[in-house]
Amino acid sequence: MKTLLRTSSIAVLALVAAGCVTSPPAVLKPQDVPGAFTAPIAKDAPVWPKPDWWKGFGSTELDGLIADAQENNLDLAVAAARVLQADAETDIASSALFPDISLGGSAGRQGKNKGGPNFNTFSASLSAKYELDFWGLARSNLRAADESLKSAKFAQQVVALTVTAGVADTYLDVLALRQRVTIAQQNIDAANRVLSITEAKVTNGVASRLDLAQQQALLAGQKAQVPGLEEASREAGYALAVLLGRVPEGFSVKGENLSGIASPTVAPGLPSELLRRRPDVAAAEAELAAAHANVDAARAAFFPHIDLTASGGYASFALSALFNPSNLGFNIGASLLQTIFDGGRLLGESRLARAQQTELIANYRNTVLSAFQDVESALGQVASLAEQEKYKTEQVDAASEAFRISEIQYREGVADLLNVLQAQQTLFSAQDQLVQIKLARIQADIGLYKALGGSWVEDPGDATQPIPVSVTAPANTPMPADTAPPKDAAPATDTKKG
Repeated sequence: MKTLLRTSSIAVLALVAAGCVTSPPAVLKPQDVPGAFTAPIAKDAPVWPKPDWWKGFGSTELDGLIADAQENNLDLAVAAARVLQADAETDIASSALFPDISLGGSAGRQGKNKGGPNFNTFSASLSAKYELDFWGLARSNLRAADESLKSAKFAQQVVALTVTAGVADTYLDVLALRQRVTIAQQNIDAANRVLSITEAKVTNGVASRLDLAQQQALLAGQKAQVPGLEEASREAGYALAVLLGRVPEGFSVKGENLSGIASPTVAPGLPSELLRRRPDVAAAEAELAAAHANVDAARAAFFPHIDLTASGGYASFALSALFNPSNLGFNIGASLLQTIFDGGRLLGESRLARAQQTELIANYRNTVLSAFQDVESALGQVASLAEQEKYKTEQVDAASEAFRISEIQYREGVADLLNVLQAQQTLFSAQDQLVQIKLARIQADIGLYKALGGSWVEDPGDATQPIPVSVTAPANTPMPADTAPPKDAAPATDTKKG
């Protein structure tokens, strides 16, 4: 109903008045939009994430945690409340398109201090006041509110994507830290085995107490790393609980390591398409459109205010005769008010609106460039970490075999303790680094999904900025239908359209 009334009022005003508004400036240039991403891209990978992209990591526990966060995360609750606030602001702005109608009534008794009759008075009145939006001030304020509402909705999508990625990242942190604790415990067990051999050799006089002290020092050093890893794991669990809107106490996850986590691949598509799939870009675009509407409103405020007023009612000395037709009176009028001097207030408001628009133009372009950077960096990290993981896995395999052989040779007396110490340190370090690289690689996958906007897509009707065709686009590369500049795309400078 609200939308119908607003639409009807705007249609009537468009016919009665000739107020003019301007289109937001088109701020992107062809050179701002590359033709293709240059970082390594996985072959045969699906283009763009699916709506439930996190399920590609193959963890049912993670799926449940993300569903829980989407329902109970407090940052999402804050974002939802901000959308409600912005929606209320549009109601306030749209009210200026309608008349103010007031109903009043009064009753009183009058008389004199000395002599004279006392008498009653009664009245009932209905009044209306309406300001013609001849110059488009109210419509510009409403456009600004509508664009701010869109920005709040897009910001809510940014929070939702950030929360989903944050839950996945933190969950993987917990698993990786637990796996590192397990590796440390396994190496402590191995060091204890070597220590037992060394103690036996010292007892039998075939090894010095120097060897014993060195092995004891290595064992103590490995034990010292465990408490820190365990505490980091607990703290990651606390952070995960807060992301789910829960208290940290009593919360835990079941996963123990990264071995069951898959690594789904995704391709980025064209850079020009990215700008319609990033909610932060859409939010910056809406903020710019709102700022431009404020510029129009500040310009319209310089023109005269034209008010229409009407009032009518009944007045009587007797309540029973109040609504007698002979007691009816009415008044209809119009007024015009033009500001002559305000000490520079209107001029200052106009300059402020333009300065804010200039700021948001830069912010929009920066958000666009940062979006491209995010994707390029995420693609590069995915490829680089995958290669690192491959070589680090080979190192772990070789180091494990080297330690096994050195332990046997030391037990049989054909190798000294130094070889064992070096082999064990190499193995422990490689195993620990492999877990960290594997974690970073999977989190890079999550970062790529986040950089691509998850599965979000901007409604074409919400777009106010045309996406120019890149001058670096490959030959014969078609422009996506939803990113091609419209025929009436706004030029780089403001132009009026009435």
